[in-house]
Amino acid sequence: MRPGLENATRPFARPSENRGTSRPPRAHRPRARATSAYPELDCIRYRLSPGILDWAEQRAERLGLGADRAIISAGILDDETYVRALAADLGIAFEPLETVARSQCLLSDADLVGAAASGLLPVADDTGTAIVIAPRGTGARGLVRLIRSDPARAARFRLTTTERFNRLLLRIGGDAIVTHALQALQGRWPALSASSRHGFGCVSIAAAAAVAAFSLMAAFLGPAVALMVVELTLSAIFLAWLGLRLLGAFVGPPPLSPARQLSDRELPIYSVIAAVYREAASVGGLLAAIERLDYPAEKLDVIVAVEADDADTRDALNAIKTRFPITVIDVPPGGPRTKPKALNVALPFARGTFTVIYDAEDRPDPGQLRLALREFLGGDRNLACVQARLCIDNTADGWLARYFTAEYAGQFDVFLPGLASLHVPLPLGGTSNHFHTDTLRKIGGWDPYNVTEDADLGMRLARWGYRAAMIDSTTYEEAPAKPSAWLRQRTRWFKGWMQTWLVHMRRPRQLWRELGPSGFIAFNLMVGGTVLAALVHPLFVAALTCSIAYCGGLWAGDQPSLVLLGIVYGMTAVCGYLSSAYLGWLGLKRRELSSSAWVLLLTPLHWLLLSTAAWRAVYQLFTQPFVWEKTEHGLARTSQRAARLARALTDLEQDLRCAPQAGMLPTVNEATIDTSSSRRRPLRASA
Repeated sequence: MRPGLENATRPFARPSENRGTSRPPRAHRPRARATSAYPELDCIRYRLSPGILDWAEQRAERLGLGADRAIISAGILDDETYVRALAADLGIAFEPLETVARSQCLLSDADLVGAAASGLLPVADDTGTAIVIAPRGTGARGLVRLIRSDPARAARFRLTTTERFNRLLLRIGGDAIVTHALQALQGRWPALSASSRHGFGCVSIAAAAAVAAFSLMAAFLGPAVALMVVELTLSAIFLAWLGLRLLGAFVGPPPLSPARQLSDRELPIYSVIAAVYREAASVGGLLAAIERLDYPAEKLDVIVAVEADDADTRDALNAIKTRFPITVIDVPPGGPRTKPKALNVALPFARGTFTVIYDAEDRPDPGQLRLALREFLGGDRNLACVQARLCIDNTADGWLARYFTAEYAGQFDVFLPGLASLHVPLPLGGTSNHFHTDTLRKIGGWDPYNVTEDADLGMRLARWGYRAAMIDSTTYEEAPAKPSAWLRQRTRWFKGWMQTWLVHMRRPRQLWRELGPSGFIAFNLMVGGTVLAALVHPLFVAALTCSIAYCGGLWAGDQPSLVLLGIVYGMTAVCGYLSSAYLGWLGLKRRELSSSAWVLLLTPLHWLLLSTAAWRAVYQLFTQPFVWEKTEHGLARTSQRAARLARALTDLEQDLRCAPQAGMLPTVNEATIDTSSSRRRPLRASA
């Protein structure tokens, strides 16, 4: 039975019942009042001082939002207190929505999913139909003016809070939301989903044919010739993969967008979504980082998706106080437990024109949202995604963390900016992706069955004719420092890249037409080549070792010599080591982290670890294709950002000591004032 149907015969609150209101609705029509530019404040003017009211009105004028949003975001009043006061003032019933059943909601399952972002829901009882409204933006102002122009309309509406509204949707529509999260992509474009029910099409046939061809060649031409042909082919592919990486290094990043900086009033609502699981130790730092974003709190739509059985993380979120409301969405069970599924559950609740994805351990630059908007405004209509640069924060936690830092520096500060200049598909990072929200919904969101949803989404955007760009803004992350945690994470990445390559190569000719020759080649080298390089590297090392050990004495006459193959393998491996080390060194140099470049001497060892993870991923692809191996966070012992902050504070303290003598005094402005003294607990919507 669908949740809530057991209460189907119980009507929701009627205006006359006044269930749950802060004070009884007035029996008479609201009295006429003088026209006000901010009538949404009339219901609470008696509660607030003139100074706060003036501040709220000025804030509303500056941001182009309702003054009620300023009051609530500042924590002066919480959402429920305000909405109850508004309902009582207008003679509209406050609707708790605690007993509304699915049968009373007049929307289909598909429309019910869409109602999450609108905040409007038609609900029926034995007296008729009413519209339940969760006021947002300037909605309260518009409603006040509507009811005052015709008080009889009050009977057509009910008021509730966003928290209660979301809780109702998850209670009566949880099944529909999960179904949509799992099938938004698969139902419309089954060939683009990694779900096992659709197989891998012609790729499986091509792989089987390649194995058969190799076996026949080995049988008729001799194992030495077959081995040499295969190894030379693999070497050629491997060198082409290295060539693409070096090409990205030598192509300069695109110029900064010429778009102007938007004023606070022009800024759109920006949704910030984080899907977290077993992250009680990390969510506090994430919310603190979001709080530091240079963006009006009233225009931030912060959504945290938590698995329904993750009580520890939910308790940690409920205990955190922030300067702005937070919507916590309990992800209902059903389907694979993956990050993309959780993101798909949260996406219908996003109200922003743009959406950014963060992970629990992320610490983005404060100006990142504004910089992303500038890139969007300066780009063409096909720009659908902006990727920020990722950087490891706990570099000093061990050699794995140091090498991780070098990898990320080479990838996000060197390679990907170059690829963006070439306008080829970008394999997105798993976080700090900024999207047009409508475009994200249009292409089906994320694939819940792909464990590297970011790489898959980047390719799917390119197939739809969209492109992604890079911005010079950094998000700091925590890297696993222990070999076991590192291996689990890399296994998941390799498994996801394999899924992505197999999915998009189901129909190679169609992919060629949609991406074009350069995009097709780049995709195969970036995604397929990365996996292949890790898989064949042990074979190269083994063949090189054998050729050196036996010095070509195994074969004689006109047959190929292992010495020749050894030279090829050795050159290929050395080229791989040097190119990877060069990218890492160049990235570390740009990050001013050259002191960590010594770790690049461990590149051969690192490649062997990568190969271990890749072969482990092959095994899991057949045995546990949709299992998400969780990376534990909150374990970092060191922090680049903390060290830099300490140095900056030391420098500031020295400057302030010299200030009286130099006649220099710090200037106080609005940006330096902390208005967070009044704080509130986050909103929470439960399944």
